Amino acid sequence: MVAFIDFLGFLNGQLRTRDLPRIEMLMMPANFSSLVGEFIVSSIPKYCPELVKNRYHNGHPDLVPHGRYPDDLVLHGPAGIEVKASRYPGGWQGHNAEACWLMVFVFKVNSSSAHDAEPVPFEFRAVYLAKLAIADWKFSGRSETSRRTITAAVTKAGEEKLKSNWIYLA
Repeated sequence: MVAFIDFLGFLNGQLRTRDLPRIEMLMMPANFSSLVGEFIVSSIPKYCPELVKNRYHNGHPDLVPHGRYPDDLVLHGPAGIEVKASRYPGGWQGHNAEACWLMVFVFKVNSSSAHDAEPVPFEFRAVYLAKLAIADWKFSGRSETSRRTITAAVTKAGEEKLKSNWIYLA
């Protein structure tokens, strides 16, 4: 988490020298959350060499036990940890409802929709980790006119599992 904050400070320092907005203001909120999550997934193996980033593009889960799958590649496997980064304190979503270890990094930051807002320094607010069952998700369909990607949301019971097993709270 410290490495991400340092990375963000470096990026924003460089952007400031060119009179450009901070990266969190340039990116769409979902893309910024993805940046946070991908950075975390790439960083955890430095501190926990038993885990590696899943080398399969969009594979599940994001982090897998080193050597568990050939070449650390798996489209969909039962062992590992799915990682999500979110600016929201709950109501987390994914593309599939599945039994898995889920690690959620909750952060606070301005978004690109807050152009006139006073800058808010990036801050990690919480990190949660729990093994969720399929029953801890609910399918979040969509209307016929929606262009939103179909998702599944963590239920209140799933949120309680995660929040009762916090790793970090600001």
